[in-house]
Amino acid sequence: MALDRRRFLKTTLAGSAAMAIGGCTSFASANGKENAASGKAKLNISFQEGIAPGANLNEKFDFMEKHGVVGFEPHGRGIRDRMQEFKEALKGRDIKVSVICAGFEGFILSTDPEIRKKCRDTMEVLMIAAGELEAKGVIIVPAFNSQVPVMPHTQETRDFLCEQFDEMGSFAQQHATTVILEPLNRKEAFYLRQVADAASICRDINNPGVKCMGDFWHMTWEENCDMAAFLSAGEHLQHVHVASRKRRSMPGEDGEADNYVNGFKGLKMMGYDKYVSFECGAQGDRTIVVPAALELLRKQWEEA
Repeated sequence: MALDRRRFLKTTLAGSAAMAIGGCTSFASANGKENAASGKAKLNISFQEGIAPGANLNEKFDFMEKHGVVGFEPHGRGIRDRMQEFKEALKGRDIKVSVICAGFEGFILSTDPEIRKKCRDTMEVLMIAAGELEAKGVIIVPAFNSQVPVMPHTQETRDFLCEQFDEMGSFAQQHATTVILEPLNRKEAFYLRQVADAASICRDINNPGVKCMGDFWHMTWEENCDMAAFLSAGEHLQHVHVASRKRRSMPGEDGEADNYVNGFKGLKMMGYDKYVSFECGAQGDRTIVVPAALELLRKQWEEA
């Protein structure tokens, strides 16, 4: 049978366009139902300290327990001075420390060895604290755009980064926790921007103490597909941040833009059962917008 070249090209182009439009949705429908891990997935919601309304930790934790929030993500700055406060406030509650968010000094990709040493030393303090609080890890960014002078973006720099994180990961494992690489959008940190980049570093290091995370806010600007980004991380995905997708406010405050279903599908496919933690501001009254955000996320998790 003679090949109709015009029909062939027309069909091929149409199929390519459909794939481009379908994107992640097509991928999910083809694979999601067959993934046995999805039954293990669970939406464990965590709050950073500023999310819940309340004059003190106990009031905030009361609000969180009332609304089924099971994780607390403290900032690392000054955490040693607050350990007892955290332990007392958490005693007898159904809330656990999810991870410690940064708080280190210096940065690991500095060209100044003293600044790198400061980063390593303060990260060790944070990892020890994470172990005491039974947190799943400590979040770190290799270098923010404002931190200069910085090492060049070369293979040698990446090799150096892997070496440093391998050592930090081993230290973290000694304290039953991990170090978690966080990709940010290019306006905040050009060096590490996509979840797959962070995951590839984790794979190359091959140390159970080195993990990565995804942040829906940063992913809005850097990822073509939330689901694919999470799936690219696989077993290395240790934590997730969430915020509204235009103003980094409470989920739902940016209207229809605040859709996390695609990403949740990926998390379900991989059996993700760690934390999805709020890292965001709020435009409205927190007593109103925070419960609304929780309702939105739970509804979209079910839709996924």
